[in-house]
Amino acid sequence: MKDLGLSSFLDPHILPELGATAGLVLGIVFEIAVLMRMLRKQAQLQQAMGVAAGALAEVMEGYFGRWGLTPSEADVAGFTVKGYAIAEIAGFRGSSEATVKTHLNAIYRKAGVAGRAQLVSLLVEDLFRAPLVETGLDGTTRSAARAAE
Repeated sequence: MKDLGLSSFLDPHILPELGATAGLVLGIVFEIAVLMRMLRKQAQLQQAMGVAAGALAEVMEGYFGRWGLTPSEADVAGFTVKGYAIAEIAGFRGSSEATVKTHLNAIYRKAGVAGRAQLVSLLVEDLFRAPLVETGLDGTTRSAARAAE
């Protein structure tokens, strides 16, 4: 039977294998650390996206209220800002395309814009002018629109 003491670990044939094993273990530890950092970053980005979506909704509601849109017009405007076509909006609402076009004309008139692109631009510009996220003293973040209330 062979001696399994310290001298067997110093055998020149085993040293490369021990080095490779140690390298693999260190690689796994490093990759776990990188993965954890990436998962934390992903969670932060998802939270920021949620805040951005909430801020856009708040900006839209504010404008819709100032423009005096009816609930139907606000509904159509929301779908329009999201990029849906007139036929799709009509399908969602169970109305005709002519009704959606009538609502869109009223929305554009009340908003003082010439079309869909200007409507979206008007809403998005407000988001670019102000910060979406406000960080509190305790490190928590929240929508800047909600923080202003």
